Amino acid sequence: MWSAILDWFADSPSQTRVVRFLLENGFGVNETGKISCNNIAVAATQVASKLHVDRRVVEATARRILTSPFRDIFINMRATPDLSVIAENLSLSVITVIPQDASKPGVVEACIHTLSTHQIGLRQIFVTDPHLSEAPRLVIIAEGKIPAGVIDELRDLPVVKKLIF
Repeated sequence: MWSAILDWFADSPSQTRVVRFLLENGFGVNETGKISCNNIAVAATQVASKLHVDRRVVEATARRILTSPFRDIFINMRATPDLSVIAENLSLSVITVIPQDASKPGVVEACIHTLSTHQIGLRQIFVTDPHLSEAPRLVIIAEGKIPAGVIDELRDLPVVKKLIF
């Protein structure tokens, strides 16, 4: 689906950058053609500044989204809080898994199975989409401190290329 969305905007590299940014950050477009985050309008100038494009490119991209077959996706897009940035304050652990091959199934299952076998509670997991991210990863936010032996088990999983802890 993501590749179809990006293909729709392939004729405009600057609009493709805007669409990719929206998808990567959970931003949507409201019914009036404004960029939004959880139904709160975001100034096109702010998005334009971040992407180093003219605000008119952002506005044109939002209007184009509303006429695309992907309209409902962007109107219903929602962002979720990322606990990894405040994990330390909440006494949580963050484990980032770089998979051997993010396009193959089993990465999440293998890691979660390992953690659940050791009765480690999970607070949040998220995966960056291999079609949208150049460096796809699985991020796991778990309760408490993860024992060294569990970290070693995760590292030894055949689906894991690298573990960042």
